[in-house]
Amino acid sequence: MSTEMVKKYLSQITQLDTEAMTKAQARLDSLTKPPGSLGKLEDIAVRLAGISGKVFFDASKRCVIIMSSDNGVVEEGTASAPQSVTFVQTENFTRGLAGVSVIAKQFNTDLIVVDMGINADISNPLIINKKIRKSTWNIAKREAMTYNEAAQAILAGIEAAVDAVKNGYKLIGAGEMGIGNTTTSAAVLCALTGMPVELATGKGAGLKEEAYRHKIEVIRTALENNKPNASDPVDVLAKVGGFDIAALAGVFIGGAFMRTPVVIDGFISTAAALVAYKLKPESKFYMFASHLSQEPGHKIMLELMNLNPILYLDLRLGEGTGAVLAFHVIEAAVKIIHQMATFEQAGVGERI
Repeated sequence: MSTEMVKKYLSQITQLDTEAMTKAQARLDSLTKPPGSLGKLEDIAVRLAGISGKVFFDASKRCVIIMSSDNGVVEEGTASAPQSVTFVQTENFTRGLAGVSVIAKQFNTDLIVVDMGINADISNPLIINKKIRKSTWNIAKREAMTYNEAAQAILAGIEAAVDAVKNGYKLIGAGEMGIGNTTTSAAVLCALTGMPVELATGKGAGLKEEAYRHKIEVIRTALENNKPNASDPVDVLAKVGGFDIAALAGVFIGGAFMRTPVVIDGFISTAAALVAYKLKPESKFYMFASHLSQEPGHKIMLELMNLNPILYLDLRLGEGTGAVLAFHVIEAAVKIIHQMATFEQAGVGERI
Protein backbone atom coordinates (compact mmCIF):
# COMPACT_ATOMS: atom_id res chain seq x y z
CA MET A 1 0.00 0.00 0.00
CA SER A 2 2.76 2.47 0.94
CA THR A 3 4.65 1.64 -2.27
CA GLU A 4 1.60 2.39 -4.42
CA MET A 5 0.98 5.68 -2.62
CA VAL A 6 4.60 6.74 -3.16
CA LYS A 7 4.27 5.93 -6.88
CA LYS A 8 1.10 8.01 -7.04
CA TYR A 9 2.86 11.06 -5.65
CA LEU A 10 5.86 10.56 -7.94
CA SER A 11 3.65 10.37 -11.01
CA GLN A 12 2.23 13.84 -10.31
CA ILE A 13 5.54 15.72 -10.10
CA THR A 14 5.81 18.02 -13.12
CA GLN A 15 8.28 20.36 -14.83
CA LEU A 16 8.79 23.97 -13.80
CA ASP A 17 6.53 26.73 -15.13
CA THR A 18 8.64 28.15 -17.95
CA GLU A 19 6.26 31.03 -18.65
CA ALA A 20 6.59 32.27 -15.07
CA MET A 21 10.38 31.91 -15.29
CA THR A 22 10.46 34.00 -18.48
CA LYS A 23 8.42 36.72 -16.80
CA ALA A 24 10.68 36.65 -13.74
CA GLN A 25 13.78 36.99 -15.90
CA ALA A 26 12.22 39.91 -17.76
CA ARG A 27 11.44 41.57 -14.44
CA LEU A 28 15.03 41.08 -13.22
CA ASP A 29 16.42 42.46 -16.49
CA SER A 30 14.31 45.60 -16.06
CA LEU A 31 15.72 46.41 -12.61
CA THR A 32 18.25 49.19 -12.00
CA LYS A 33 21.39 47.06 -12.28
CA PRO A 34 23.58 45.55 -14.96
CA PRO A 35 22.05 42.35 -16.37
CA GLY A 36 22.95 39.31 -14.25
CA SER A 37 24.91 41.38 -11.77
CA LEU A 38 23.24 39.76 -8.77
CA GLY A 39 24.41 36.33 -9.91
CA LYS A 40 22.92 33.40 -8.03
CA LEU A 41 20.30 35.62 -6.41
CA GLU A 42 18.78 36.10 -9.85
CA ASP A 43 18.98 32.38 -10.61
CA ILE A 44 17.18 31.64 -7.35
CA ALA A 45 14.43 34.17 -8.07
CA VAL A 46 13.83 32.74 -11.53
CA ARG A 47 13.63 29.15 -10.28
CA LEU A 48 11.27 30.15 -7.47
CA ALA A 49 8.98 31.58 -10.14
CA GLY A 50 9.16 28.30 -12.03
CA ILE A 51 8.34 26.35 -8.89
CA SER A 52 5.43 28.49 -7.73
CA GLY A 53 4.12 29.73 -11.08
CA LYS A 54 4.35 33.29 -9.73
CA VAL A 55 6.92 36.01 -10.43
CA PHE A 56 6.69 37.22 -6.84
CA PHE A 57 7.40 34.33 -4.46
CA ASP A 58 6.41 34.45 -0.79
CA ALA A 59 9.19 33.16 1.50
CA SER A 60 7.81 34.62 4.73
CA LYS A 61 6.79 31.37 6.42
CA ARG A 62 9.40 28.61 6.47
CA CYS A 63 10.24 25.53 8.44
CA VAL A 64 12.82 22.77 8.75
CA ILE A 65 11.50 19.22 8.92
CA ILE A 66 13.93 17.20 11.05
CA MET A 67 13.78 13.41 10.72
CA SER A 68 15.33 11.56 13.66
CA SER A 69 16.21 7.88 13.74
CA ASP A 70 18.81 5.50 15.07
CA ASN A 71 20.97 3.16 13.00
CA GLY A 72 21.88 -0.38 13.99
CA VAL A 73 25.27 -0.11 12.28
CA VAL A 74 26.63 1.86 15.26
CA GLU A 75 27.20 -1.59 16.82
CA GLU A 76 30.23 -1.75 14.51
CA GLY A 77 31.91 1.29 16.06
CA THR A 78 31.48 3.52 13.01
CA ALA A 79 30.40 6.62 14.97
CA SER A 80 32.30 8.84 17.37
CA ALA A 81 29.27 9.37 19.63
CA PRO A 82 26.98 6.88 21.42
CA GLN A 83 23.55 6.09 20.00
CA SER A 84 21.87 7.78 22.98
CA VAL A 85 22.85 11.16 21.54
CA THR A 86 20.11 10.80 18.92
CA PHE A 87 17.45 10.86 21.63
CA VAL A 88 19.09 13.63 23.66
CA GLN A 89 19.66 15.92 20.69
CA THR A 90 16.17 15.37 19.31
CA GLU A 91 14.78 16.49 22.66
CA ASN A 92 17.11 19.50 22.51
CA PHE A 93 15.60 20.60 19.20
CA THR A 94 12.33 21.23 21.00
CA ARG A 95 14.01 23.07 23.87
CA GLY A 96 15.84 25.59 21.72
CA LEU A 97 19.24 24.23 22.79
CA ALA A 98 20.59 22.69 19.55
CA GLY A 99 22.55 24.46 16.83
CA VAL A 100 19.65 24.45 14.39
CA SER A 101 17.29 25.69 17.13
CA VAL A 102 19.41 28.77 17.78
CA ILE A 103 19.86 29.61 14.09
CA ALA A 104 16.20 28.91 13.30
CA LYS A 105 15.07 31.31 16.02
CA GLN A 106 17.35 34.01 14.65
CA PHE A 107 15.93 33.62 11.13
CA ASN A 108 12.26 33.23 12.09
CA THR A 109 12.05 29.57 11.11
CA ASP A 110 9.92 26.88 12.72
CA LEU A 111 11.15 23.35 13.45
CA ILE A 112 9.01 20.29 12.77
CA VAL A 113 10.64 17.41 14.64
CA VAL A 114 9.69 13.83 13.69
CA ASP A 115 10.63 10.55 15.37
CA MET A 116 11.11 8.00 12.58
CA GLY A 117 12.99 5.39 14.58
CA ILE A 118 14.71 6.68 17.70
CA ASN A 119 15.84 3.80 19.92
CA ALA A 120 13.91 5.08 22.92
CA ASP A 121 10.37 5.74 24.10
CA ILE A 122 9.41 9.34 23.32
CA SER A 123 6.74 11.24 25.24
CA ASN A 124 7.48 14.79 24.10
CA PRO A 125 4.33 16.37 22.56
CA LEU A 126 6.56 18.57 20.38
CA ILE A 127 7.99 15.49 18.64
CA ILE A 128 5.73 13.93 16.01
CA ASN A 129 5.57 10.15 16.37
CA LYS A 130 6.03 8.42 13.00
CA LYS A 131 8.30 5.72 14.43
CA ILE A 132 8.65 2.71 12.13
CA ARG A 133 10.40 0.85 14.95
CA LYS A 134 13.30 1.44 17.34
CA SER A 135 16.37 1.73 15.11
CA THR A 136 17.19 0.04 11.84
CA TRP A 137 19.05 -3.26 11.83
CA ASN A 138 22.82 -3.44 11.53
CA ILE A 139 23.62 -3.25 7.79
CA ALA A 140 26.91 -5.06 8.37
CA LYS A 141 24.92 -8.15 9.36
CA ARG A 142 21.64 -7.86 7.44
CA GLU A 143 19.41 -5.36 5.60
CA ALA A 144 18.55 -2.11 7.37
CA MET A 145 14.79 -2.57 7.03
CA THR A 146 12.17 -4.35 4.96
CA TYR A 147 11.15 -2.99 1.56
CA ASN A 148 7.73 -2.08 2.94
CA GLU A 149 9.29 -0.23 5.87
CA ALA A 150 11.38 1.81 3.43
CA ALA A 151 8.27 2.74 1.44
CA GLN A 152 6.43 3.53 4.69
CA ALA A 153 9.22 5.89 5.76
CA ILE A 154 9.22 7.63 2.36
CA LEU A 155 5.47 8.07 2.57
CA ALA A 156 5.78 9.55 6.07
CA GLY A 157 8.18 12.15 4.67
CA ILE A 158 5.89 12.95 1.76
CA GLU A 159 2.97 13.45 4.12
CA ALA A 160 5.09 15.66 6.42
CA ALA A 161 5.92 17.97 3.50
CA VAL A 162 2.33 18.00 2.23
CA ASP A 163 1.03 18.84 5.71
CA ALA A 164 3.61 21.61 6.10
CA VAL A 165 2.48 23.27 2.87
CA LYS A 166 -1.18 22.91 3.85
CA ASN A 167 -0.27 24.66 7.12
CA GLY A 168 1.04 27.65 5.19
CA TYR A 169 4.77 26.98 4.90
CA LYS A 170 6.19 28.29 1.63
CA LEU A 171 9.79 27.16 2.08
CA ILE A 172 10.96 23.88 3.61
CA GLY A 173 14.39 22.83 4.86
CA ALA A 174 15.55 19.23 5.27
CA GLY A 175 17.16 18.31 8.59
CA GLU A 176 18.10 15.05 10.31
CA MET A 177 19.46 13.53 13.48
CA GLY A 178 20.78 10.00 13.77
CA ILE A 179 24.09 8.75 15.11
CA GLY A 180 25.70 6.61 12.43
CA ASN A 181 23.93 8.19 9.49
CA THR A 182 27.04 9.29 7.63
CA THR A 183 27.78 5.56 7.34
CA THR A 184 24.36 4.78 5.88
CA SER A 185 24.50 7.85 3.62
CA ALA A 186 27.85 6.78 2.17
CA ALA A 187 26.46 3.29 1.64
CA VAL A 188 23.43 4.71 -0.18
CA LEU A 189 25.68 6.84 -2.40
CA CYS A 190 27.88 3.86 -3.29
CA ALA A 191 24.89 1.62 -3.92
CA LEU A 192 23.19 4.11 -6.25
CA THR A 193 26.30 5.04 -8.22
CA GLY A 194 28.79 2.17 -7.97
CA MET A 195 31.33 4.61 -6.55
CA PRO A 196 34.28 3.18 -4.59
CA VAL A 197 33.65 3.31 -0.85
CA GLU A 198 36.88 5.21 -0.19
CA LEU A 199 35.72 8.14 -2.32
CA ALA A 200 32.28 8.39 -0.75
CA THR A 201 33.18 7.98 2.92
CA GLY A 202 34.25 10.71 5.33
CA LYS A 203 35.04 10.87 9.03
CA GLY A 204 31.55 11.96 10.07
CA ALA A 205 31.50 13.77 13.40
CA GLY A 206 35.24 13.26 13.90
CA LEU A 207 36.47 9.67 13.67
CA LYS A 208 40.15 9.01 14.18
CA GLU A 209 42.07 7.38 11.35
CA GLU A 210 41.83 3.77 12.54
CA ALA A 211 38.09 4.05 13.14
CA TYR A 212 37.67 5.75 9.77
CA ARG A 213 39.37 2.83 8.00
CA HIS A 214 37.12 0.44 9.90
CA LYS A 215 34.08 2.46 8.78
CA ILE A 216 35.10 1.99 5.14
CA GLU A 217 35.35 -1.77 5.64
CA VAL A 218 31.95 -1.89 7.36
CA ILE A 219 30.32 -0.09 4.43
CA ARG A 220 32.06 -2.38 1.95
CA THR A 221 30.84 -5.42 3.88
CA ALA A 222 27.28 -4.07 3.98
CA LEU A 223 27.25 -3.53 0.22
CA GLU A 224 28.73 -6.94 -0.53
CA ASN A 225 26.39 -8.82 1.80
CA ASN A 226 23.12 -7.00 1.11
CA LYS A 227 23.57 -6.48 -2.65
CA PRO A 228 21.30 -3.44 -3.03
CA ASN A 229 19.71 -3.00 -6.47
CA ALA A 230 20.98 0.28 -7.94
CA SER A 231 18.02 0.46 -10.33
CA ASP A 232 15.57 0.46 -7.40
CA PRO A 233 16.26 3.29 -4.92
CA VAL A 234 13.69 1.91 -2.47
CA ASP A 235 15.62 -1.36 -2.38
CA VAL A 236 18.81 0.60 -1.76
CA LEU A 237 17.20 2.32 1.22
CA ALA A 238 15.91 -0.98 2.55
CA LYS A 239 19.27 -2.73 2.23
CA VAL A 240 21.73 -0.06 3.45
CA GLY A 241 19.83 3.14 4.31
CA GLY A 242 18.06 4.54 7.35
CA PHE A 243 14.57 5.63 8.33
CA ASP A 244 15.79 9.24 8.48
CA ILE A 245 17.19 9.16 4.93
CA ALA A 246 14.07 7.46 3.57
CA ALA A 247 11.79 9.99 5.27
CA LEU A 248 13.83 12.92 3.97
CA ALA A 249 13.65 11.49 0.46
CA GLY A 250 9.90 11.65 0.99
CA VAL A 251 10.13 15.31 2.05
CA PHE A 252 11.80 16.16 -1.27
CA ILE A 253 9.15 14.21 -3.17
CA GLY A 254 6.35 15.84 -1.17
CA GLY A 255 7.78 19.30 -1.77
CA ALA A 256 7.98 18.70 -5.51
CA PHE A 257 4.44 17.30 -5.53
CA MET A 258 3.19 20.45 -3.76
CA ARG A 259 5.32 22.73 -5.99
CA THR A 260 7.18 24.00 -2.94
CA PRO A 261 10.97 24.46 -2.71
CA VAL A 262 12.89 22.21 -0.34
CA VAL A 263 16.38 23.26 0.76
CA ILE A 264 18.94 20.48 1.16
CA ASP A 265 21.25 20.64 4.16
CA GLY A 266 24.42 18.53 4.25
CA PHE A 267 25.67 15.06 3.38
CA ILE A 268 22.82 13.03 4.85
CA SER A 269 19.98 15.11 3.44
CA THR A 270 21.78 15.16 0.09
CA ALA A 271 21.82 11.36 0.08
CA ALA A 272 18.06 11.55 0.60
CA ALA A 273 17.78 14.11 -2.20
CA LEU A 274 19.73 11.76 -4.48
CA VAL A 275 17.25 8.97 -3.71
CA ALA A 276 14.35 11.29 -4.60
CA TYR A 277 16.16 12.33 -7.77
CA LYS A 278 16.70 8.70 -8.78
CA LEU A 279 13.02 7.96 -8.15
CA LYS A 280 11.87 11.05 -10.11
CA PRO A 281 14.51 13.18 -11.86
CA GLU A 282 12.13 16.16 -12.09
CA SER A 283 12.13 16.44 -8.30
CA LYS A 284 15.54 18.13 -8.42
CA PHE A 285 14.01 21.27 -9.94
CA TYR A 286 12.36 21.89 -6.58
CA MET A 287 15.58 21.46 -4.57
CA PHE A 288 18.12 24.07 -3.52
CA ALA A 289 21.54 23.07 -2.21
CA SER A 290 22.26 25.16 0.87
CA HIS A 291 25.98 24.55 1.29
CA LEU A 292 28.94 22.27 0.62
CA SER A 293 29.97 20.20 3.63
CA GLN A 294 33.36 18.69 4.41
CA GLU A 295 32.13 15.15 3.73
CA PRO A 296 33.78 14.06 0.45
CA GLY A 297 30.64 12.43 -0.90
CA HIS A 298 28.61 15.61 -0.59
CA LYS A 299 30.20 17.39 -3.55
CA ILE A 300 29.91 14.25 -5.65
CA MET A 301 26.17 13.95 -5.07
CA LEU A 302 25.49 17.62 -5.79
CA GLU A 303 27.43 17.33 -9.03
CA LEU A 304 25.42 14.25 -10.01
CA MET A 305 22.24 16.32 -9.66
CA ASN A 306 23.82 19.45 -11.15
CA LEU A 307 23.00 21.48 -8.05
CA ASN A 308 25.25 24.33 -6.94
CA PRO A 309 25.71 25.19 -3.25
CA ILE A 310 24.55 28.60 -2.10
CA LEU A 311 27.07 28.81 0.77
CA TYR A 312 30.63 27.63 1.45
CA LEU A 313 31.07 27.64 5.23
CA ASP A 314 32.75 24.28 5.97
CA LEU A 315 29.69 23.14 7.91
CA ARG A 316 29.32 19.52 9.01
CA LEU A 317 26.78 19.61 11.84
CA GLY A 318 23.65 18.56 9.98
CA GLU A 319 20.30 19.07 11.73
CA GLY A 320 19.23 21.49 8.96
CA THR A 321 21.61 24.28 10.03
CA GLY A 322 22.83 24.96 6.49
CA ALA A 323 19.29 25.03 5.15
CA VAL A 324 18.25 27.73 7.65
CA LEU A 325 21.28 29.87 6.79
CA ALA A 326 20.45 29.53 3.09
CA PHE A 327 16.87 30.68 3.75
CA HIS A 328 18.26 34.16 4.37
CA VAL A 329 19.94 34.23 0.96
CA ILE A 330 16.79 32.92 -0.70
CA GLU A 331 14.77 35.62 1.05
CA ALA A 332 17.21 38.23 -0.29
CA ALA A 333 16.54 36.96 -3.82
CA VAL A 334 12.81 37.28 -3.17
CA LYS A 335 13.18 40.85 -1.85
CA ILE A 336 15.23 41.89 -4.89
CA ILE A 337 12.61 40.87 -7.43
CA HIS A 338 9.81 42.23 -5.23
CA GLN A 339 11.17 45.57 -4.12
CA MET A 340 14.01 46.79 -6.34
CA ALA A 341 12.99 49.55 -8.74
CA THR A 342 12.87 49.15 -12.50
CA PHE A 343 14.63 51.70 -14.73
CA GLU A 344 11.23 53.19 -15.52
CA GLN A 345 10.22 53.47 -11.86
CA ALA A 346 13.56 54.99 -10.90
CA GLY A 347 13.35 57.55 -13.71
CA VAL A 348 16.91 56.91 -14.85
CA GLY A 349 16.14 56.26 -18.51
CA GLU A 350 16.91 53.28 -20.74
CA ARG A 351 19.88 51.00 -20.18
CA ILE A 352 22.63 51.57 -22.75
